[in-house]
Amino acid sequence: MSDSVRSVERALDILLCFSLEKPSLSLTHIAEQVGLHKSTTHRLLTTLEAKRFVNRNKVTGVYQLGLRFIELASIMIQGLDINHWAQPYLHHLVDLSGESVDLAVIDGDHVVYLQVVDSPQRVKIAAAVGEQLPMYCTATGKAFLAYLPEYQVEAILANGMARHTENTLTRPEDLYRDLSEIRRRGFAISEQEYERDINAVAAPVLDTHGNPIAVIAIVGPSFRLSHDRMMGLGKSILETASSIAREIGVSALPVILPKIHTPA
Repeated sequence: MSDSVRSVERALDILLCFSLEKPSLSLTHIAEQVGLHKSTTHRLLTTLEAKRFVNRNKVTGVYQLGLRFIELASIMIQGLDINHWAQPYLHHLVDLSGESVDLAVIDGDHVVYLQVVDSPQRVKIAAAVGEQLPMYCTATGKAFLAYLPEYQVEAILANGMARHTENTLTRPEDLYRDLSEIRRRGFAISEQEYERDINAVAAPVLDTHGNPIAVIAIVGPSFRLSHDRMMGLGKSILETASSIAREIGVSALPVILPKIHTPA
């Protein structure tokens, strides 16, 4: 490995020392983390500071990531198109399940669908792009509710829990038990709760604080998408949601996705 390549690698190692848990680091801590002599670390930090990739507090001497990252992130985000980056994941789930797959976000006390990839089968179920559905009786909505703060869930449920089918949960206490189970396994299921003969399994894309940013769901006719099959697909959809968060970067998701409106 050439000296120039080694220097680049060491500089990147320094930048990777910073995290949400450790946004500020001293020269000593950085040198210890990357395993370099303090003089070498200082020389690399000086170069990174000159290029505005790090910023040194003149009073405390500690380092933080610099504003250059915001500039680069804004360039990257402007070039992102949700229709392009989400589709490969949705198509993967369609290929895996043979059912329709969608991506949704919150809009008030409803979920709104941003993308839908139809099942290749003759008999298929799918929401329309832009369609809004209740939260308490859909797999997508319950995947959101399970990870929202309790006061937000209470505000959403205060608007009522009308019965749509014989399987609709209309009592908050029953829904809360369901939400607890969703958190335990990581994904939600809906068995003919909003419409007869339609089932769905959904998992949230979570940010670094465990907040739901978006939800992906597999939906299909109940005769094909049985309870056992949904439980089997749950692991796959959960892994896909986690992959989305890792690939895009959970900190960027709130910027890329439409703003989530939740009751205050």
